[in-house]
Amino acid sequence: MRIGITLGDVTGVGPEVTLKALATEAKSDDAHYVIIGDAGWLRRTNQQFGLNLPLEDFREKDPARISILNPLPDPLAPDLVAGSPAAARSAVEWLKVAAQHCLHHELDAMVTAPVSKENIIRAGHAFVGQTEFLSQIAGTERTVMMLLGHDDRARWLRVALATTHIPLKMVSEQLTKAKIELAIELAAKACQDLRLPRARVAVCGLNPHAGEGGELGTEEKITVGPAVLAAQRRQIDAVGPFSADTLFYHAYRGDYDAVVAMYHDQGLCPLKLIGFETGVNWTLGLPFIRTSPDHGTAYDIAGEGIADPSSMISAIRLAKQLAAR
Repeated sequence: MRIGITLGDVTGVGPEVTLKALATEAKSDDAHYVIIGDAGWLRRTNQQFGLNLPLEDFREKDPARISILNPLPDPLAPDLVAGSPAAARSAVEWLKVAAQHCLHHELDAMVTAPVSKENIIRAGHAFVGQTEFLSQIAGTERTVMMLLGHDDRARWLRVALATTHIPLKMVSEQLTKAKIELAIELAAKACQDLRLPRARVAVCGLNPHAGEGGELGTEEKITVGPAVLAAQRRQIDAVGPFSADTLFYHAYRGDYDAVVAMYHDQGLCPLKLIGFETGVNWTLGLPFIRTSPDHGTAYDIAGEGIADPSSMISAIRLAKQLAAR
């Protein structure tokens, strides 16, 4: 099994959490890890934190357990400032190369370390997010972002988003029956891919109290409800729309296997509350497996040795779990 890991923005915590995670995972499996990123930054990080991982240059035949593949012609300078344009542009190129390797079946899955959308845009790229970028490379629009996490008692939340990185004032106009139905469909399929005993999907309303029968908004009647009914007609075990403030409580106690949220923070706030350290981003609908830790670049703690690799470990484990099946 070959798992690709893109290094993300090297001026953030990507190199640190990647190597810390591999120091844990590589001891307990026989997978081959291909880190797509800058060799200099990786080797300096490896030495700085005393991880002593056997990092080797990538070779197609007889690959090492942990190897480095950098498709860029020049190494990155060792003294880049946080959010450097050079780091941002490199992160985009590494994403592109990893996706192409997955599409050519040269990698069994890819895990992506954090990038900064803001700095990628400032570096000259039209960039909405890694999910959208990878969807474009794969030539599909039928993708959905799912976030998974659990608490210290192994109680899970799995949240699929009907809309992702858009301003709150635009959610209602961009929310469509087709988008919600796709999120329900892929959330149910994700439960099956995880080999859960059932795939019961609950759907949030957009408005407080799910619109109060149209008194607080009509999206539930016009858009959300019809999407749920359409999914039910396709034999998907979907219910809703429900008021989000109570739905997540019921999902958290195990009444539902996945939740479809209408917008980014509606779904991610409860998820990060219970699984901030263990949260994983899984892109549903791609023709290859892609996961990532559910945190950002954390420029403020980069290089200090205190970054927690738990989310990256979870992302790697999910990628291996899915690839094995």
